[in-house]
Amino acid sequence: MQIHRQRVDGPDGSYRLSYTAWGKPGAAPAVVCVHGLTRNSRDFDALAKALSADTRVICPDMVGRGGSDPLGHPEQYGTPTYADHTIQLIDRLGLGQVDWVGTSMGGLVGMAVAAAHPDRIRRLVLNDIGPLIPKAAIGRIRQYLGLNLSFANLMEIESHLRIIHVTFGPLTDAQWWHLTEHSSLACDDGTWRMHYDPRIRERFRQLPDEDVDLWSTWDQIRCPVLLLRGRDSDIATDEIAAEMTRRGPGAEVVTFEGIGHAPALVAANQIAVVRNWLRAA
Repeated sequence: MQIHRQRVDGPDGSYRLSYTAWGKPGAAPAVVCVHGLTRNSRDFDALAKALSADTRVICPDMVGRGGSDPLGHPEQYGTPTYADHTIQLIDRLGLGQVDWVGTSMGGLVGMAVAAAHPDRIRRLVLNDIGPLIPKAAIGRIRQYLGLNLSFANLMEIESHLRIIHVTFGPLTDAQWWHLTEHSSLACDDGTWRMHYDPRIRERFRQLPDEDVDLWSTWDQIRCPVLLLRGRDSDIATDEIAAEMTRRGPGAEVVTFEGIGHAPALVAANQIAVVRNWLRAA
């Protein structure tokens, strides 16, 4: 695994996009893994390591997260920016058509790219996200996204993550610590904070108090889609998952018991489902 940075352009200048690269350059099709709202590329370390045995895996930090630059204007945090930056990254790395694994927000970005650029994505894995986001789930996310938190040490951050991400499912102590190490940023005053630009909340706060309906985008997608979901998810619910099988690209669905939003993709059975589905093409 190597960490690189690539400049991408935006309406107000260029930004450095950090990404982890796994596997052999030139191996195709490459897999691009895009993380959730407050997460980062290192969430995919276990999955990327497994996939990299026979392909190249690229895991970017979206702007404002991890090692990538924050945006100059917070109103630009959103799916159009993330989609444009990721397409630029794919092009500048010469990846051609890719497979896409997107967790939550990363899945929304993947749906946008697949709908608008059908030649870009060969196969699309959506991790606990669909074309309808219930307003109750949006309210839950607002609760933790709106917190201004400062931590005395990494152990406090780990305790915080175990609470807000309990729905990731059963993780080992080592797996929780991995999330903690790569979710944390040391501040000049000796405290710690979460490693994302807190201004990402500003765009999120503008969402109306209603379901977010993206079915029109879903109906434009033509590539094969696999939906992974937690049985207890408040986002990829039973009803939404069933509708995703009936319309648009007609998703295949795999449900994991004892998990909510979203499967962490670190368990061997979850990794195997992704690997086998991508290889089946």
